[in-house]
Amino acid sequence: MTIRVIIVDDQAMVRAGFAALLSAQTDIDVVGEAPDGRAGVEVARSTHPDVVLMDVRMPEMDGLAAARAILHPPPGVVHIPKVLMLTTFDVDDYVYEALRAGASGFLLKDAPPADLIAAVRVVAAGEALLAPSVTRRLIADFAAQRPAPRKDPSLRLKGLTPRETEVLELIARGLSNQEIAGRLIVAEQTVKTHIGRVLAKLDLRDRAQAVIFAYESGLVRPGTA
Repeated sequence: MTIRVIIVDDQAMVRAGFAALLSAQTDIDVVGEAPDGRAGVEVARSTHPDVVLMDVRMPEMDGLAAARAILHPPPGVVHIPKVLMLTTFDVDDYVYEALRAGASGFLLKDAPPADLIAAVRVVAAGEALLAPSVTRRLIADFAAQRPAPRKDPSLRLKGLTPRETEVLELIARGLSNQEIAGRLIVAEQTVKTHIGRVLAKLDLRDRAQAVIFAYESGLVRPGTA
């Protein structure tokens, strides 16, 4: 199956470079580009991509506002793509808010080409792109600095089984499925099943939102991961 991608970035050379790289892949098709967030929303609505590569800082409408518009569309809009944020710095003020809005992860603009290609495939497959090496620093820091208004999300944890709660905690601590399987001494497929149940019970889009929820609910405390 071909992955349909659009690229939203205010730098024409960045768009051209990413488009050339991705279009060279047999399983990826770049179906549109946009120079700012507002145009990005329009292109996403008209081309129905699977993945939107979204720059964080742009004129007209920044990537955060555009991600919200794409991921929380008005009634009547059925297609909702995955959004992968592009950022210049590994700790960006907008990244945490983008993940809370429903983005499936983030990628540094200077990441190796192979990482960009892999990121598109990972996000298109329904996984979240949160590198274990930065998950704790990024999410914990922003969770501590910007607590979201909430209605006791800790109460929703009561719907999880002890094992599901344990899996959620390990996700928030930055472990991959393989690492979780090794820690719990279970098959990796079993871990995937637990994660699917956690997402369904908590009404979460993907792994990124699960990490956010784990911190905001108090299951994992900033600085303790």
